[in-house]
Amino acid sequence: MPTLILVRHGRSTANAAALLAGWTPGVTLDEHGTAQAAGLPERLDGVPLAAVVSSPLERCRQTAAPLLAARPGLVEHVDDRLGEAHYGDWTGRKLAELNDEPLMAAVQQHPSSVAFPGGESMRAMATRAAEAVREWNVRIVEEHGADATYLVCSHGDIIKALVADALGLHLDLFQRVSVEPCSVTVIRYTPLRPFLVRLGDTGDFASLKPRDHPHPPAAGTDSTAEVGGGAGAP
Repeated sequence: MPTLILVRHGRSTANAAALLAGWTPGVTLDEHGTAQAAGLPERLDGVPLAAVVSSPLERCRQTAAPLLAARPGLVEHVDDRLGEAHYGDWTGRKLAELNDEPLMAAVQQHPSSVAFPGGESMRAMATRAAEAVREWNVRIVEEHGADATYLVCSHGDIIKALVADALGLHLDLFQRVSVEPCSVTVIRYTPLRPFLVRLGDTGDFASLKPRDHPHPPAAGTDSTAEVGGGAGAP
């Protein structure tokens, strides 16, 4: 069975503006996200890759582009099933505004019960992503052998759901997982079980340092998981 490298796209213009991008057209990497993507080839230097599979959304394809340019023989595939959650009526709205929505409590505590108004359910999102990975696992093994490694560039909630699936966690626990922009998560699949080898590795510990808050966050908000995955360290 293969090893899967999951890369969340670099910081986007929507991340920087604290907007829930979803499938909004034209959301691209910001300057910081572009720099993050440019550093990806060096971070993965020496790691053999059989293929790259990307979400169709531009911010993911931009993130994968420097790696593909650095490895001319590497083939890119696009799979809609690895695209962002369809957030429906929540798409494009400010995250601070969404925190006041009654549905947000369920998103945080009972996501398996949530269907976004006008969009898809979180169960459907998690299922399509897991099915895509399982099918790609089979294809990669058939085409490149059981020890092959491939990379998927996707989105925060998708990657969190795949980590939960690999660990055998109920979807209601996936909000406990954090993956920052351009972080690398690695899952090694075997006939008996998957192994989580890396989780949300950016090589940057800035997010662990104390931050200056001119306006301290409201009580309890530090327990809130940002829908879509958040913008990462400043």
